[in-house]
Amino acid sequence: MTESERNERQRLRPAPLLFEPSQATADPEHFFDLESLEDPRELLARATELTQAFRAATDRSVEFQAMAAAQLADPRRFDRLTAADVAERAEWTEDYAKKMIEFGRSLLDSPGA
Repeated sequence: MTESERNERQRLRPAPLLFEPSQATADPEHFFDLESLEDPRELLARATELTQAFRAATDRSVEFQAMAAAQLADPRRFDRLTAADVAERAEWTEDYAKKMIEFGRSLLDSPGA
């Protein structure tokens, strides 16, 4: 496998997000051991992997937030929440909560969800 093929393969697969030990997170300069990398090429590659992984994790988390909001606001639930209630719980604006509820419903209604 050539170097470019290996880089492309790694780029498509986000870096695993592992929780750092509490001892390491107590040091504000410590961040996924990036500060210990001396080779700028290696540092750029690892930082890029982490950026992609965080973006993927953020996107996925937003989808789960939207599905949960839609489930909580489902009119078929006897204990359903209003958009204002969802907004308060998630620390969103009410308009954003309405959009997230709609997005969540589209995710829940789509095949494969």
